[in-house]
Amino acid sequence: MTQNDRIMRHLREYGSITQLEAMQEYGIYRLASRISDLRKEGIKIKRHMEKGKNRYDEPTAYARYELDME
Repeated sequence: MTQNDRIMRHLREYGSITQLEAMQEYGIYRLASRISDLRKEGIKIKRHMEKGKNRYDEPTAYARYELDME
């Protein structure tokens, strides 16, 4: 199973994925590159920017990707 296959399975099963989830669950360190690959294959994927805090309680932002069902 390729990294792209794992990402697609995760999106179908859980609805969305972040870089942290991709690293922890699948060892995928370049999620944005894999999302780009999937988009080139014609798969519509939306990106939402979310805000959070890092381990030092500092503000941070990260992308959450989900399939575009429209």
